[in-house]
Amino acid sequence: MTLLLPVLTACNRQPSRKVLETGNAVYYWRTDLRLDSTERAFLSQYHINKVYCRYFDVVMDDSGEPKPNATISFSDTLPDSIEMIPTVYITEDCMHADHPDLAEKIVARIRQMNETNDIPNVCEIQIDCDYTSKSRKRYYAFLEEVDRLWKSSRSGLSSPSRDPRLSTTIRLHQLSMPAPPVDYGALMVYNTGDPRKSEERNPILDYRDVGPYLKHLDSYPLPLAIAYPVFRWLRIVYGVRYEYTVEAEEILKVKHAMETERSDLSRSIITYHLDKDNIDRYKPETYEEIYHH
Repeated sequence: MTLLLPVLTACNRQPSRKVLETGNAVYYWRTDLRLDSTERAFLSQYHINKVYCRYFDVVMDDSGEPKPNATISFSDTLPDSIEMIPTVYITEDCMHADHPDLAEKIVARIRQMNETNDIPNVCEIQIDCDYTSKSRKRYYAFLEEVDRLWKSSRSGLSSPSRDPRLSTTIRLHQLSMPAPPVDYGALMVYNTGDPRKSEERNPILDYRDVGPYLKHLDSYPLPLAIAYPVFRWLRIVYGVRYEYTVEAEEILKVKHAMETERSDLSRSIITYHLDKDNIDRYKPETYEEIYHH
């Protein structure tokens, strides 16, 4: 019996998992890249080294074909020390049918926007999609094609800091699915509740809505960055205005729970999203705690 113990232990051991480099990041989700003094100070104060910048959305048009929408303009530039990560949001219905040239069009458009706006050395892109069990297989095949196209050419990388990468967003409900074929995921820990039940819980973030998904974290095979909400959400329902924000204590409670289940989630932190109002909403001590490694 003693001789079997090392074998059994080896079988039960979890395979090693890559982890991301340590760093702080933000999402930028406006349609014009323009930074004021407060936003620039924020980037410096919290040692932000990546900005996931939404370049454009992909939505379905009336003919049933995907088309770009809400493309960003570049009235400003990021500080030289900060890496730009073009991010494309794709509506889930774009994955309900095959669109063989969609990946090629998206990669080409990102490269064209980089060249036109003199944004050099872009090593990584991110695709954001709230895929479901219905659309997962088609979305994963699409990601494989994006990955191949993005990494097949190093165009625009005159002196790349690292190899090209592809990431995708991961919602909490997607943790129970097989992992997508990307280099890492950005785990979006917000919009966790049902807006129709907003009188019971904050639909942006409530620990009670996060709790059931914690069990999936340790076994999830992808390296993960993690994104926390610092935004305000306004809704008008039957003429009644609802405003939601998340208390700092709730964000930090969820952060502690996530990192207790999986310690490497403290390495790469993102906040959603960069905006003066969002910066002013929380005390500097709160941001220090959110970005604490």
